[in-house]
Amino acid sequence: MMSKFPTYKEVPIAGNIYDPGKLVYKTGDWRTFKPVIDHEKCIKCYICWLYCPEPSIDRTKDGGVEINYEQCKGCGICAAECPVKCIEMVKG
Repeated sequence: MMSKFPTYKEVPIAGNIYDPGKLVYKTGDWRTFKPVIDHEKCIKCYICWLYCPEPSIDRTKDGGVEINYEQCKGCGICAAECPVKCIEMVKG
């Protein structure tokens, strides 16, 4: 079943998305670079999760993190803020 996307009349003023927790808006398809995590180097500090401006970094049950590429816009903030540089921005 396909989800119904809002029409221009239904989108809030200025295009604000007030409930980003809902993964209805798949906004990651325009990125040029994507973050890739080297889980061997990751110290599970969650700084990437904290600084991500979108709900695109999820915490996993084992205490790590994973990238939701349907939401990630490829801004690179996670890679820039990672203290151990375990996130690399790669083309794709």
